[in-house]
Amino acid sequence: MPTVKLTMAQALVKFLSQQYVEIDGTEEPLIPGVWAIFGHGNVAGLGEALFHAQDKIPTYRAHNEQAMAHAAIAYAKAKNRKQVFACTTSIGPGATNMVTAAALAHVNRLPVLLLVGDTFATRMPDPVLQQLEDFSDPTISVNDCFKPVSRFWDRITRPEQLIHSLPRVIQTLLDPAECGPVTLSLPQDVQAMAYEFPENFFKAKTHRIRRPEPDLHELKSAIDILRHAKAPLIVAGGGVKYSDAGDLLAEFSERKGIPVVETQAGKGSLPWNHKFQAGAVGVTGTTAANALAQKADVVLAIGTRLQDFTTASRTLFAKNCKLVGLNISPPDSMKHESVPLVADAARGLHILSRDLGNYCSPTDWQEFAKSQIRDWHTLRNQLIAEKPSELPGDAEVVGVLNHAAVSNGAVVSAAGGLPGELHKLWNASGPKGYQLEYGYSCMGYEIAGGLGAKMAMPDSDVYVLVGDGSYLMMNSEIATSVSLNKKLIIVVLDNGGFGCINRLQKGCGSAPFNNLLKDSAPNDGRYFQVDFVAHAAAMGSNSEEVANLTELASAIERAKLSEKTYTIVMKTDPEKRSLAGGAWWDVPVSETSSSPDVMEAHSSYRQAKVQQFQAVE
Repeated sequence: MPTVKLTMAQALVKFLSQQYVEIDGTEEPLIPGVWAIFGHGNVAGLGEALFHAQDKIPTYRAHNEQAMAHAAIAYAKAKNRKQVFACTTSIGPGATNMVTAAALAHVNRLPVLLLVGDTFATRMPDPVLQQLEDFSDPTISVNDCFKPVSRFWDRITRPEQLIHSLPRVIQTLLDPAECGPVTLSLPQDVQAMAYEFPENFFKAKTHRIRRPEPDLHELKSAIDILRHAKAPLIVAGGGVKYSDAGDLLAEFSERKGIPVVETQAGKGSLPWNHKFQAGAVGVTGTTAANALAQKADVVLAIGTRLQDFTTASRTLFAKNCKLVGLNISPPDSMKHESVPLVADAARGLHILSRDLGNYCSPTDWQEFAKSQIRDWHTLRNQLIAEKPSELPGDAEVVGVLNHAAVSNGAVVSAAGGLPGELHKLWNASGPKGYQLEYGYSCMGYEIAGGLGAKMAMPDSDVYVLVGDGSYLMMNSEIATSVSLNKKLIIVVLDNGGFGCINRLQKGCGSAPFNNLLKDSAPNDGRYFQVDFVAHAAAMGSNSEEVANLTELASAIERAKLSEKTYTIVMKTDPEKRSLAGGAWWDVPVSETSSSPDVMEAHSSYRQAKVQQFQAVE
């Protein structure tokens, strides 16, 4: 058998460069690039291999390991999980900086390949710089932290182990039911070791995403339930977008007369103005979506894991409501006592549409849905309208952006109050227009995620909406976006701290404490002010501050004409939020307290818990 002598790092890079994926009938690289921050744990091994492979796999330099992994994850999300970036770091802090990103990818079912430098397999120089020593187990390093947040994890202690491990890596990254973060722990001495690899190990291979059809017995059970539905409802999750099932969903909804509500990951599955699009559901839901959810007798949950924001902590759906879980993941398909229908969303919808025959929901249910949707659009326009005498809240800012963003615009955000307002109020004209991360609700994701989304959608205007708290937590990839000429339009909403959690804190009866800057200041009441405009400019961004919504609209037009990243800063009211819509969220309140407000909040919480228990009995 012909062989080729390569180091482990060279073999790894060569193998990855030969993996392709079929997308819409064309072959594309499965690994279109590698984010890298080099250190002594990866520069001489993997760094050397990547240098000689730049024509096959380009390498991008970032400024923060967590941020570059966020960018990689956002890229995979925008590509509907069909292409995957790799990220490489050195040992020690470079490695552990990516653990948060790995958890984010795991929670959101998004693929990313983490190539993490490790200590010496030979242990000759132990303890090496940045090595964690476990005196009871010398095999442990900080990279073991990745085990619970990885879908697949391996430590390569011999070069030839790649022959077994790498096909498993690719399978995990592309498996629609199991995809998520993959971590390879790469001891720095092993990266440089050579082995005679079989040449056929590096033959080009084109992969196709698996699209399984439903089991016949599960299909029969689901059809029996749906055929008798008097008030059916579809909950569209991220699985609809990842299987490219948006057009099928629209056709199914129209033919069967079934309204659609959307999770955060599923928003954009239907255009915002579709006649059966009732909008966001759950804690951050619209009045229309939640009214339909409360009255539905059958819910077809497609590609959603039914987390607490979607179900209002298991209080949203009626007690006698039956759920059918159409999901590629068997565990997700069974949540909340759902009747499982394990299948790809697109294939499942196609077969359901066929086998339901002439079924159509009752006319009165369809008219009720349409009336709720009309009422919501009227209310929605009131929520986003400018109130000239007031400092604006997030809702009014979203309203301005809706008018400014053309059909190819995409919004990126992640944490705080913005995802709630965007879930309800952003006009997503299609599946690419809404690129939020809200499974892990990770502060600091926004700008890095915007960079990844822009790399995946170079022809789209990418709007990053970020609060001042998240901006301060991670902003370094502004510089990366400028250096790579990947223009972002960043809108920083400065509400003086962590406004969303301040509202939650007060809603639980507590006094404002340690969230807004003014409530975290020394006793003299002074607190620092950040010049966000100067800060963004220092990293190469065009930047300006605006005083009101009219100025914001004008600034966005200037930003759209800019050739590089443009940052707009605006002060907003930390107390304001759109109260219409929404549902209960289970946040425990202290059972004992010297504060009357806390005790009153706990009493309300106990009443809500009674309703929750009754709903799940």
